[in-house]
Amino acid sequence: MNYIKLGKTGLDVSRIAIGAMTYGDPKRGHPVWSLPEEESRPLIRHAIEQGINFFDTANMYSQGTSEEILGRALKDFANRDDVVIATKLRHPMRPGPNGKGLSRKAIMTEIDHSLRRLGTDYVDLYQIHRNDPDTPLEETLEALHDIVKAGKVRYLGASSMHAWEFSKALHLQKANGWARFVSMQDHYNLLAREEEREMLPLCRDEGIGTIVWSPLARGRLARPWGDAKATARSGNDPFADMLYTQLTAESDSAIIEAVGQIAERRGVTRAQVALAWLRRNPVVTAPLVGASKPSQIDDAIASLAITLSEEEVRLLETPYTPRYDFQGISDDRELQRIMARIPGFSPPSA
Repeated sequence: MNYIKLGKTGLDVSRIAIGAMTYGDPKRGHPVWSLPEEESRPLIRHAIEQGINFFDTANMYSQGTSEEILGRALKDFANRDDVVIATKLRHPMRPGPNGKGLSRKAIMTEIDHSLRRLGTDYVDLYQIHRNDPDTPLEETLEALHDIVKAGKVRYLGASSMHAWEFSKALHLQKANGWARFVSMQDHYNLLAREEEREMLPLCRDEGIGTIVWSPLARGRLARPWGDAKATARSGNDPFADMLYTQLTAESDSAIIEAVGQIAERRGVTRAQVALAWLRRNPVVTAPLVGASKPSQIDDAIASLAITLSEEEVRLLETPYTPRYDFQGISDDRELQRIMARIPGFSPPSA
């Protein structure tokens, strides 16, 4: 396993991270594709045995059971000092007032709940899971600073927002002497490259490490074009239907075909090619792999040995066309307004 510093910190993380959204009680999460504890534990153990030390979850995943399953597995299979645990907050955890968001009350409440579920007294990386348009940014940033100083959190991270919003947050943290965000978890892959415009250059300039969610475009880059919904998750994922619409089908199919051609020529899997492409960008710290079988972990690790040629990169990148980018939208009402303006796009049913 290869390790890399997370941004400008001294923290060593594996070049592959495990995304634990896949692990959780199906009765409290996604009944079709959430893996219960007895199926999740062998995968987490396999990742540890292969040298992966970076695990990412969130309080909202399967209503907290993802954190519980991950915490128990890491306690049984790893030394706490050797692993890096990342979790997030922002989305609703209970009905009623103060059950969501990034207020001081929510942050102070949710960090304690996450620590209890994870079975640890600190989180290595605590991330805001989108912005909260209803809470002053200064309130959020100072509260995050306070939980770092309290020893409950080692580092702070952010996820999926507009570059100007992230730049503003970094400026406020520096101006006030508050603990700064050291990472950005964003949506980036061969079918979603809009972050190359502003966010990735900003992160590179500021020394921010990026952690990539959906690095295989919800599995689309791991299989032929006609098999986009071949798995239980891909066939029951309305969020993916929003991210990858028919409006870009022509360019997406050409990119996926190029991935397949390169994979066949090299005698490797499509996933290995797509992940190797991500690693070319120096600002990418690690992709989040939501593995539901050991072979997916092995594929991700094998991708670290692949260096793509300039001709292969040209084949992969040339078909790309600009597309709508939803990931920075934190206000659900704004998101619905934007989707309504896209010709031919029908919002997926819940």
